[in-house]
Amino acid sequence: MNDNSSNPFDMMMQQARDMAKALNPALEHFSPKGFEALWPTMPKEVMELWFGNKVNTEGLDAKTRLLLTLAGLTMQGAQNDTAVRQTVRHAVEAGARKQEIVETIGQMSFFAGIPAMSRALELAQDAMADKEEDPS
Repeated sequence: MNDNSSNPFDMMMQQARDMAKALNPALEHFSPKGFEALWPTMPKEVMELWFGNKVNTEGLDAKTRLLLTLAGLTMQGAQNDTAVRQTVRHAVEAGARKQEIVETIGQMSFFAGIPAMSRALELAQDAMADKEEDPS
């Protein structure tokens, strides 16, 4: 590893790409954005069943769980664009308002920093661009 032309992260990413290509040549051109199209937004009722309060009636509802997930993803920074967009879409479907999503991400600026918060806000805006907010 005396090659100073690459940093360790670049070398690790190249190794992962080479491994994926060896396992399945089609993965050479894999894009996480393509994965988003395969995972549609779940209806609120399904989210309540899986993540919400159908099993644990006194527990957190799906909207709250998704806002908590969004907070955690914001803390991770720009390494999870797909997950942030998907979580925002699911949170909206579960009843979260735009203001609640923005506040959740904004609160994380104290812990994750302004760059992580800014990136998450950009991704959330992108995910909500085609959604009209309910005025209620």
